[in-house]
Amino acid sequence: MKIALIQTNPTVGDIAGNTAALISRLAEARAAGARLAVFCEQAILGYPAKDLLLRREVIARNVAALHELAAQTRGIAAIVGFAEPNDRPVGRPVYNSVALLDGGRVAAVRRKRLLPTYDVFDEARYFEPGEPQQPVVLDGLSLGLTVCEDLWSREEVLDRPLYACDPMAELAAAGAELLINVSASPYWAGKQSRRLELLSRQARAIGRPIVFVNQVGANDELIFDGASCVVNAAGDCVARAPSFSEAVCIVDSAAIAGAKALPAPAAQPDEGEVHDALVLGIRDYARKCGFRGAVLGLSGGIDSALVAALAAEALGAEAVRGVSMPSRFSSDHSVRDAAALAANLGIRYDTIPIEPLHAAAERTLAAVFAGRAADVAEENMQARARGLILMALSNKFGELLLTTGNKSELAVGYCTLYGDMCGGLAVISDVPKTLVYRLARHINARAGRDLIPRSSLEKPPSAELRPNQTDQDTLPPYELLDRLLERYEEHLADPAALVAEGFDPALVARVVRMIHFSEYKRRQAAPGLKVTGRAFGFGRRMPIAAAVP
Repeated sequence: MKIALIQTNPTVGDIAGNTAALISRLAEARAAGARLAVFCEQAILGYPAKDLLLRREVIARNVAALHELAAQTRGIAAIVGFAEPNDRPVGRPVYNSVALLDGGRVAAVRRKRLLPTYDVFDEARYFEPGEPQQPVVLDGLSLGLTVCEDLWSREEVLDRPLYACDPMAELAAAGAELLINVSASPYWAGKQSRRLELLSRQARAIGRPIVFVNQVGANDELIFDGASCVVNAAGDCVARAPSFSEAVCIVDSAAIAGAKALPAPAAQPDEGEVHDALVLGIRDYARKCGFRGAVLGLSGGIDSALVAALAAEALGAEAVRGVSMPSRFSSDHSVRDAAALAANLGIRYDTIPIEPLHAAAERTLAAVFAGRAADVAEENMQARARGLILMALSNKFGELLLTTGNKSELAVGYCTLYGDMCGGLAVISDVPKTLVYRLARHINARAGRDLIPRSSLEKPPSAELRPNQTDQDTLPPYELLDRLLERYEEHLADPAALVAEGFDPALVARVVRMIHFSEYKRRQAAPGLKVTGRAFGFGRRMPIAAAVP
């Protein structure tokens, strides 16, 4: 049986548009000779639909679209994820289900059993878990249909298994010859290697091949990488669809056992993979939110340079506006570097000095501030003047304002509310500073020239809010800070454990205090693209008013 693994990029809630795309891809698979087309989890509604799942009219339209798609299954069958209403008088309103469509009708429905409620997942809020299920049969081949987390029963979260059952093993024991898993599995750096390792472990344990089909594209903070694949019963990956792009990949079920194994993805992905994820994240966020272009402030520093380069690639240079907003403290080299960057990228470049706004703010507050020395209040007025200008441009021209703060700064509050935090999308808020530099060098290496000026890469990072300021006046070196942040935030290491690992006790206490004190800022930040295992976003739920651990 020829099977088409179909990666689509749904827009959450665009049921008509998503269904049209599914029908088009179904026709493409039919023309390629496929007997079965496999789509991703919640392919009709898009994932994650969040509280749209609580709207009955949305669920009804999604069911109608399922039947519209079913009517197209003449000569080809399809497996597709959808939101199924729960008609029982108890339980949550919908199931996260997968349907087998064949012969113009809905031939079978199976329901997701394991509902993740950790990190960015909150499925128990919406979905009723399914009961133990039986395989379905298509042309004599017994298929075990599962949805995303049903595959992850052998994975450990917080060092312990989450589930007492294994839907994949149960289906294999019930006679399934081929396991099919439809997924919306979000990306983070290293996820592809971990996912394939899990698929291989599952396949070996149950002695069955697995077809895995994943969503591609970005929805809000989450990026979905696709990378759909087929793993044989020995655990070897024998087919793989591309990452970060829509695709139709045809495999023959009869050839899976004898197919040649493909190389495994790297456990530590290179900067190119993260770069591609961020470009996709920007492109989809702007497109799906209806923005015509993007605007950002260009400081001459490495962070804004990286965001500008990513935006130019994602949206086209003609759709990106860079704005230099020098103050009395801006260095000449920063202004030159910003202008050089814009010229290298071919983006629009405007210069709007903030000195008149800054001076007016100082005069307005002079009487109230009388008798007090200048401090962070005056510094932050500069960032807020820049935020005012950028938001005005965003409003006037309908351009998406991109913020340029990185994860290291956001972690310790090295950012200004209603200033540099103004924006609609925080592109690199999950990119540590050290990775910012690696990504910038990757962009230059790929271009074969310095798109990002070498001086932006080499000069000490600075907010330039006072004379001769550098980040390291108040922060430890970023190499040290990023290692500490990774251990504390991503791996949830205890402060005492960090000290035992060799980190300075005073530094640990200071950084931990800065992280928790800055929670109120992060709660008001723009949504940020997730590229690490634990981002400062809706998957991390920390209290604001709380004692520092």
